[in-house]
Amino acid sequence: MSEIQPASRGLGAVPLIGALLEPPPVVAVLRLSGVIGSIGAFRRGLSLSGQADAIERAFKLRNLQAVALAVNSPGGSPVQSSLIAGHIRQLAEEKQVPVVAFCEDVAASGGYWLACAADEIYADASSIIGSIGVVSGGFGLQGLIEKLGVERRLHTAGEKKAMLDPFQPEKPADVKHLKDIQGDIHLAFKDMVRARRGKRLKGAEKELFSGAFWAGAKALELGLVDGLGDIRSVMRERFGEDVKLKVVGERRGWLRRLRFGATSEVPAGADWAGQLVAAVEERLTWSRFGL
Repeated sequence: MSEIQPASRGLGAVPLIGALLEPPPVVAVLRLSGVIGSIGAFRRGLSLSGQADAIERAFKLRNLQAVALAVNSPGGSPVQSSLIAGHIRQLAEEKQVPVVAFCEDVAASGGYWLACAADEIYADASSIIGSIGVVSGGFGLQGLIEKLGVERRLHTAGEKKAMLDPFQPEKPADVKHLKDIQGDIHLAFKDMVRARRGKRLKGAEKELFSGAFWAGAKALELGLVDGLGDIRSVMRERFGEDVKLKVVGERRGWLRRLRFGATSEVPAGADWAGQLVAAVEERLTWSRFGL
């Protein structure tokens, strides 16, 4: 039976000992899960301010081989999507570390924007992928307040200040203004996808950028993702069986834990109506994709 020879036999044993002491390859795992942007005073969505520290720590791990993004988001704020993705790209290029995204239940709209921060994108065959578009929603309540006998009083300085007020009838000029803004945001989204995916996109742009979404298998055909697989399987195949997946999460101080603790209880005096609306909006965002 062969044995590791003691170092006293000469330098020939040093490479073997060095190999045994060599640390395993490390892949940092960043979880980007939830609606993107603010969803209420006590309901925090994904934002750069909340994710920046975790992103920076992920790129500082020793023996780092790659950063994996575990994306599970139905979208939200295009600004926060852009800021988070941009911060990831800046560090990836600065540190020369590859980034690989893994889409879970859904990576749609802003969630797909986050996935595009990666050099490669993987998904499950049943993941929901795409929704490259812009949506705005609201309610027209002018008829309701008339039935209730409520008089609407609104005073502004600036003729456009109250545009799209839900208690007033829609004006064609106001709707056009909103659609122009949506067009600008949609253009930025499309430009980012083109820049990140390049020639890998296989579908017609009219289809890809229509706001439609697809299951992972179809998204692979369209070039929106590079393959089907999960973090563990893909990373082990790429870096070996001994690769270490290290989840890097957001640090939360004792004051933040006290305020936003594990309990779902909302502090006394909180805006209950606002919380209810935020919860409904969050639920509707996920339900658009059947989740």
